Amino acid sequence: MRRKYFILCCLPLLLAGCGEPHGDLRVWMNEQGKGMRGKIEPIPEVQEYEPFTYNAYDTQDPFYPRKIGVVESKGGPDDKRKPEPLEAYPLDGLKMVGTMERNGVTYGLIQAPGKDIYQVSLGHYMGQDYGRIISITETEIQLKELVQDGTGDWTDRLSSLHLVESGK
Repeated sequence: MRRKYFILCCLPLLLAGCGEPHGDLRVWMNEQGKGMRGKIEPIPEVQEYEPFTYNAYDTQDPFYPRKIGVVESKGGPDDKRKPEPLEAYPLDGLKMVGTMERNGVTYGLIQAPGKDIYQVSLGHYMGQDYGRIISITETEIQLKELVQDGTGDWTDRLSSLHLVESGK
């Protein structure tokens, strides 16, 4: 008796597996595709190749680096001048820690990476780009550096060192 019930329960499962897979999907796709026609555009006509003759051989080559105009070149740094101690350090490694005034002259106090503190005034040099001090205020020291550009000419660049507060 149990065998009969078991066979009756399994029979619908076996019959369900015999049907076509995705049959309803195929029917729906066939219904949706009725009456539709695709339109293919014609291939564009190929234009005939026309060669181009380059006649600008006597003009300047755009890929050859040249200067735009004649610029008077500065002579560069003074090689005869003895380097000062703060020129051994890059400018971003130096810190302005304060100022002091003596006999009407303002001096800047610069801390080097080795924790030594140097006293500088107008005209002193510091940094590795031949920076000469042009201004000292209570909050910053301004320098005029001499750097080489991409063409090898020496140009001036302004830089500054700002006061570093002791808590930071």
